Amino acid sequence: MNNAPCPAESCSLLSAGFVGYVHGLIHRLLTGHPLMLSALFRPALLVLLLMTPTLQAHASDSDDHYPVTLDNCGRQITFEAPPQRAVSIGQNTTEILLSLGLADHMAASAVWIGEVPDTLRAANDRVPRLSSTVPGFESVLGQDPDLVAAQFETDVGPRGRVASREQFASLGVPTYLSPTDCVGRVYGGDANSDGARTKAFDMALVYREIEELADIFDVSNRGNELINTLQARETRAVSEAAGMPQDLSMVWWFSSAELTGDAWVAGTLGAPGYIMKTLGAHNVIDSHEEWPAVSWERIASMDPDVIVLGEMNRRNFPADDISQKIDFLEHDPVTREMSAVRHHRFIVLDAQAMNPTLRTVEGLETVAEGLKGLGLTDTDASNETP
Repeated sequence: MNNAPCPAESCSLLSAGFVGYVHGLIHRLLTGHPLMLSALFRPALLVLLLMTPTLQAHASDSDDHYPVTLDNCGRQITFEAPPQRAVSIGQNTTEILLSLGLADHMAASAVWIGEVPDTLRAANDRVPRLSSTVPGFESVLGQDPDLVAAQFETDVGPRGRVASREQFASLGVPTYLSPTDCVGRVYGGDANSDGARTKAFDMALVYREIEELADIFDVSNRGNELINTLQARETRAVSEAAGMPQDLSMVWWFSSAELTGDAWVAGTLGAPGYIMKTLGAHNVIDSHEEWPAVSWERIASMDPDVIVLGEMNRRNFPADDISQKIDFLEHDPVTREMSAVRHHRFIVLDAQAMNPTLRTVEGLETVAEGLKGLGLTDTDASNETP
């Protein structure tokens, strides 16, 4: 029935959210946002502003959650109400918001490398895709966002390909950056570099991001449920991996700028490093860089037992295509002599799971199953010579 009362959480989001949206819109209009309406509408907006305390009183009757203040990657951000027009830049950020049931609070998404999980497809279809790659600053502002949430500092940061956090803040738009990309993480002078880690990644950073985004939108119960589900899967995967050989060597190939050139492979401290450590395997690449470029001659000289291959829909480079990866490995005169190639010891993994994301737990599960499928158990020496 249309007159049925809504649940407390939903009513809170609607009432507080409307007030927050009005305040945010008025702020940007009255401070001269270049993409906003003309000054002719400002008197009417002032009337609307005078009306909002009454609306705020109704909101506060059912919700005392706000204001929410967080220290996020070196910046303090405050929210007076749940954002209503969030723009997510980065597939993992988008998938977290969708997993929290916040599709109706999203204005657009951008930066995709693969398909959304089937469980999120219907919700994702309701969110406009601004760009599959890096969007322009003006196009993001054109969505009238009241939050820009980014997965990578290379997109929203000091040398951000979209803009800096200061640029958004100067227009009254708060930004949130994933802790996975700033905690224990450093970038060099190249805006296109993936940077390096000073501290090993673990899933606690992903859980922190879920918790903080849930807090911003006042859906902490949903955040806790999502975290509990992921932690249970993580625990099961670790338990099932207990029988893996401890001397197994691996290399993880994400992509390459040129198919026959240096490969972007996983360093030791990122998400692949977390998965390998959990499974008792080790990385033949000893680098703190997130994705160092390494020659195939060097990789072949270390002859890893298993090669993990990133699969994605993105086609920025020929090596983004999984079939081209495998074809290269099997036919290149250097790589085809590697034991992992000769015995087809490949594990194909969604590239999203190779970055610190919700999918990293899925990556842990997939690699564990893949190793079992290859017959690599304690009774099968991983370093056997055929």
